Amino acid sequence: MNTTENSVCFITADTMRLMVTNCSATIDNNSSKLNDLNVFPVPDGDTGSNMALTLRSAALEMRSNVSDSAGEVAEIAAKAMLRGARGNSGVITSLLFRGFASGLKDLDKCGPDEFAKALQAGVAAAYKAVANPAEGTILTVARLAADAAVKATGSLVEVLDEAIREAEVALEQTMEINPVLKRAGVVDAGGFGWVLMLKAIKDAINNVGIVSSAKIDIASSADFSDFDTEEINFTYCTEFIVSKEGDKDTFALKNALEGLGDSLVFVEDDEIIKVHVHTNDPGTALHLAVAYGQFVTVKVENMKLQHSNKITESQSALTFEAPAEKYGVVAVSPGEGITEVFAELGVDACVAGGQTMNPSTDDILAAISKVNAETVFVLPNNKNIILAAEQAREISDKNVVVIPSKTVPQGICAMQFYDIDLEADDIVSAMTDALSSITTMQITTAVRDSDINGLDIKKDDFIALCEGELMAGGKDEGMLVDMLIGKIKDTCRDIITIYYGIDVSEDEASNIAAKFEAEFSEDNVSLVPGAQSVYRYIISAEE
Repeated sequence: MNTTENSVCFITADTMRLMVTNCSATIDNNSSKLNDLNVFPVPDGDTGSNMALTLRSAALEMRSNVSDSAGEVAEIAAKAMLRGARGNSGVITSLLFRGFASGLKDLDKCGPDEFAKALQAGVAAAYKAVANPAEGTILTVARLAADAAVKATGSLVEVLDEAIREAEVALEQTMEINPVLKRAGVVDAGGFGWVLMLKAIKDAINNVGIVSSAKIDIASSADFSDFDTEEINFTYCTEFIVSKEGDKDTFALKNALEGLGDSLVFVEDDEIIKVHVHTNDPGTALHLAVAYGQFVTVKVENMKLQHSNKITESQSALTFEAPAEKYGVVAVSPGEGITEVFAELGVDACVAGGQTMNPSTDDILAAISKVNAETVFVLPNNKNIILAAEQAREISDKNVVVIPSKTVPQGICAMQFYDIDLEADDIVSAMTDALSSITTMQITTAVRDSDINGLDIKKDDFIALCEGELMAGGKDEGMLVDMLIGKIKDTCRDIITIYYGIDVSEDEASNIAAKFEAEFSEDNVSLVPGAQSVYRYIISAEE
């Protein structure tokens, strides 16, 4: 410790960077504990993981940040958290930081009063963005802690001591306020995370890069089998970021999303709209949102499946760690059907993503961490995701090898050459060489009028692409299919796999497949429900 606690007068830019780093580290170190408490709003056991991924986004930004303004550092961290936010708890955490940063705007350094008021601004931002704020949660803990900070007098540490003291009391009370938590006999997982973060902030103010642990006499975990999976009313945790285009009023979008489910968190700035919602109809949510701009990220998770897995994990927990496999594979997948194909081929973990919904480095890093293997091969399956995969490789403690697949068919073909009996270098060579043996074509629809390479494309026109290059567009999808068939014939590749998207009916897909069967024989054409968004069809042609 470089200074006595009571002599600390201001939070500087360096202090702010350490605050963010400490918060990230403490949640990383305690994520499993938080997961074991997570039964609200649904018992899916991922609060710790989501908060850790959210904070890690900001901690990564701190590595290259050199600003000498505390307010600017806070703003950069808050923006990173918002874009990297995962789950209900992660989004709310990002909002608390977003409001906190707004309270420090234009300040090079801040004292106790500014700090306390910034905590209150964070609470206000979070309550404003959450459609139906529930008490007995992280919101309650943060609100009461901020109120205590504003009433406190003295140094920054003394203000924080009051905030932490009130936060710990509020945390224990969450079990009485929230009926779900009372039933489970645990405190709120997100609230516990906020207590940990306040302690980590105190360490940073004292110039200590040591992660604190909250010492609270509470039940250490919930029994997830006490909750029936069918009690989860809305199956899918749906999150996305839309890059705003134009000045279209977003009130209608927020109102429509409120009608689709619960746990809605809706936040926007000049550049993006960030949405978190629990719903049974993620397709409609995405369809509504795309009218406001292009997707930056999309994540849809089945919370019923997560709950079931958490029960299984608890019941089958072993007292020893399974030895690591020699090899493992992570693949980026744009749809559930394609994910199933990858699983059948031996992929250990899939990351949701693809065109217009690129996963973050943290998303890929989290998947790598879940794979119990010494060497992990990563298939990005999109040229825009290769860089994020490379960044995850640099950060990961494991031996990570990125196979530069630019399309889903390339990734699937590479997996057909994945042989765990080979040495790693030979596996890399075989999988990489396989990429050139595939021709990838896609059919999608235009989201706006445009002129591309002399082609006049109108909104909602069908568009045909070959190896990422625009071939043609128009109202007649069948004509585009005929054009693709002709292109495939030119390549002398006659084994065809058609992955049809989430917006395509089985009958529509069968009609398209019949066109290919007429040219390449029925035995050489396979039709797979890929369930991907963006692309109506992803077509693979190989020899």
